[in-house]
Amino acid sequence: MAAWAAGEAPAIDQPETAGWDQVASIRGAAERLGRLHRAKGAKAAYELIDNCYKTHSLSSKYGEGFESCIAQDYLETRTLVQVYSRMPPEMLEKHGVPSPQMLAESMGKRISMAFGQYKKSQAYADNVKRIVDEHGLPVFLALVFPEAVKAVQDKQAKEKEKNEPR
Repeated sequence: MAAWAAGEAPAIDQPETAGWDQVASIRGAAERLGRLHRAKGAKAAYELIDNCYKTHSLSSKYGEGFESCIAQDYLETRTLVQVYSRMPPEMLEKHGVPSPQMLAESMGKRISMAFGQYKKSQAYADNVKRIVDEHGLPVFLALVFPEAVKAVQDKQAKEKEKNEPR
């Protein structure tokens, strides 16, 4: 889903809207994944995602559970791509982890196949991405990197305070 990288989310047709509260569902998926990642690491998170896909892809209809798999895959992979892109290639190789490009490409294929399996449109996929970025990512990052999130929030508060008229 190339448009996922663009960050654009066109309007979707009414018949293709979800029959559940996508924001609440994606926040819940982000929270479950964030807690697992924080406690047991990326390997356990990917095991959860793999098992999620295996279970929910058996359904004849696209559903909330399957969408949670997609959201979790995107959250975990997006975060690892950001972390790994800051590391020298030699260090990645030494630790036996894939390159950021490999992670992004494999996630793109998984997500394309996931949406394609149920014939979901690009517009639908883009809307899911928008919801994950807007509502799931902050929940996930706050659980996985609480110190970094607090530091950013503190910095933003100081900037706001500095820019407010007295």
